[in-house]
Amino acid sequence: MIEPVEFRFDMPAEINTNRKPYIEFHHVDKWFDDQKVLDDVSFEVNRGEMVVVLGKSGVGKSVTLKHILGFLQPDAGIVRVGGFEVSKLQENELVDVRRRVTMVFQSGALFDSLTAGENVAYPLRERATRGEALDEEQIQQRVDELLALVEVESVKSQMPSDLSTGMKRAVAIARALAANPEAILYDEPTTMVDPLMAQTIGDLILKLKRQTGLTSVVVTHDMKLARKLADRIVFLVDSKVAFFGPTAEIDRSQESVIQQFILLDEVSLRS
Repeated sequence: MIEPVEFRFDMPAEINTNRKPYIEFHHVDKWFDDQKVLDDVSFEVNRGEMVVVLGKSGVGKSVTLKHILGFLQPDAGIVRVGGFEVSKLQENELVDVRRRVTMVFQSGALFDSLTAGENVAYPLRERATRGEALDEEQIQQRVDELLALVEVESVKSQMPSDLSTGMKRAVAIARALAANPEAILYDEPTTMVDPLMAQTIGDLILKLKRQTGLTSVVVTHDMKLARKLADRIVFLVDSKVAFFGPTAEIDRSQESVIQQFILLDEVSLRS
């Protein structure tokens, strides 16, 4: 059984000096029937680092996230999380991994029958059932803190059906943080929102990166978001890693698809 690790959310990323890899992909292949969706994929995410997985739709970006959480297993290669090879863990150990590594889904995946505040409280109540000393007053205080952190404290009593897509994602981020994770995964956080809300969500994720120091992976096809957030970028082309390195170096890539993304980004900045 993996022992849970306490983590403080007020630790700035710049003072996190432990830069050992927390997430590692080594020559990972994945097939769905006769389609290869990950082809010899290798990269790592250091502790406290934010890596953006970038690329067109259908190149294996979200599949990559599912391997980190153990929802999918590689057909070849190795995936390690926190030093453990995910494919070799038993189900109860995978539950521990999923407590350490939380995911913010595109839809938000909020519980429709619970208010925004109750959604955020849910992982806190789970912690209480595991023997952590959290009374109701502490839970409500933490809910208020987290909703304020993601700048939606006014929606605490509202139902998910009353929230905009952007607000749902902000509440989902607060709920993910309530689990006290070591790492957080974002799946297409700016998809299906207007440009202003996309900018707001990007600013929010950047703020959390700076304030929490959490290890983070962001899957997106949005080059502007990648430039804003990433310490390093993994760019997938035809299910292979066409680029992996610091954000500042991606402009020098000669890969045609990457150059198309860069050109479209430049056009949108001029418009």
